[in-house]
Amino acid sequence: MALVDVLAAVPPGSADEGLARRIDFDRLPRHVAVIMDGNGRWAAARHLPRVEGHRAGIESVRDTVETSARLGLQVLTLYAFSVENWKRPETEVSALMSLLRHYLRAELKTLLKNNIRFHVIGQLDRLAPEVREELEAAVTRTAGNTGMHFNIALSYGGRAEIVDAAREAVRRGLTPAQIDEDTFGSLLYTAGQPDPDLLIRTSGEMRVSNFLLWQIAYAEIWVTETLWPDFRAKHLLKGITEYQKRDRRYGAVSSDPVGALK
Repeated sequence: MALVDVLAAVPPGSADEGLARRIDFDRLPRHVAVIMDGNGRWAAARHLPRVEGHRAGIESVRDTVETSARLGLQVLTLYAFSVENWKRPETEVSALMSLLRHYLRAELKTLLKNNIRFHVIGQLDRLAPEVREELEAAVTRTAGNTGMHFNIALSYGGRAEIVDAAREAVRRGLTPAQIDEDTFGSLLYTAGQPDPDLLIRTSGEMRVSNFLLWQIAYAEIWVTETLWPDFRAKHLLKGITEYQKRDRRYGAVSSDPVGALK
């Protein structure tokens, strides 16, 4: 996967092509995480039920996953449903789960064709059995794929993940002396994956919403005003070009003494 794969999927002469040509493929973020926000506002602006915003967002998921695979990203994580979202009306939650199952059925062939490995992170025991069954089937079917690792964060909360990791450490009988950052990271839902280099949030909100709290410690954050149902390849490409402009110091002193104070 490289520039030629991206160009094959975008209109010649388009803004997408221009953005793709600006990307340094030797400096891609290994892991991009996305907080998909704005479905409700998108629907409200069109005087539609909230579920129509979620439905429209499926196309954004499809475009983002396929573009990420063409770019050659190692990991893509999409925040689909938080632990706090269980407080939403039952009809909305049910519709969301139905849309998720529909997406998996419709896109499984695409995931297999593009060598994408599917994974789910979150407190899955809270999901209905039929939803878990659909998710587990997709995970099993794509387990042998060796391309991009695609995570969906479902019934997910960053604090809950950290608590679950601590409980797992206790279950394994680890002593405090045996636990360092690497060990603790191996107990998280994303064990074995690189931490996000780039965190994208749609809809203009300036918060991380309890998402990958441990993992995003040094992630670059890019926020777009675009609502999730309108998010397309060009927005992902823009986010990556903005990421590549950043000077990632991981807390080290900058070569620019003035810049280090900013």
